[in-house]
Amino acid sequence: MAENIIRTENIIRRFQTGSNTVTALSNVTVEIPKGSLTVLRGRSGSGKTTLLNILSGLDDPTEGSVFFEEKNVTRLSTAGRDGLRKKKMGFIFQAVALMPDMSAIENVEYGLRICGIRGPEAKRRAKECLALVGLEKRMNHLPAQLSGGEQQRVAIARGIAHRPTLLFADEPTAELDTATAIAVVDIFKRLIADNGMTVLMTTHDPHMLEVADKVYTLSDGVIINGDD
Repeated sequence: MAENIIRTENIIRRFQTGSNTVTALSNVTVEIPKGSLTVLRGRSGSGKTTLLNILSGLDDPTEGSVFFEEKNVTRLSTAGRDGLRKKKMGFIFQAVALMPDMSAIENVEYGLRICGIRGPEAKRRAKECLALVGLEKRMNHLPAQLSGGEQQRVAIARGIAHRPTLLFADEPTAELDTATAIAVVDIFKRLIADNGMTVLMTTHDPHMLEVADKVYTLSDGVIINGDD
């Protein structure tokens, strides 16, 4: 049985909206194997992003626990969670959020500076990661000079440059055509095979399910299946 990099125990997340209590997640238990591409699928509003925020320590569950490499994330201090994300976790979002006045390589270097990596080492890693995603000839271009798929690849390079063990990808292919989306997922698969990275990706695109090692389906905050 594969070792899990992250797992949860009966996660519940409730939000208070005025006088009403909304349950966004209900008794969610998942296991994410190391070195896998795990897909979390579900319609908009199903709770996918809420679960990702809790798994990464950006949000607290109302009840339940999250374990990263068997360390209870829900018991860590704010500083402890920040340190865990900087060293062990990478993030890619549907909105690439690149700095418009920075070139591709400067965007990746900026992400590294946030993680405390600067100078020649930051430049070396930025070049290496942009080459990995096929942008070695476009690294000096501004985001406006890049296609949507190229911008997403810059975001991937930024998300992996500090060498995380777990990459969270929240709807990374939602705004891409099918061919470009498949190319992005191919990059994820290569990172898993060559670097031993684990990727947890949310999507509502059925085409992405065929390449996943494991699939969880969320519906109204409840896991309704977990298939290998």
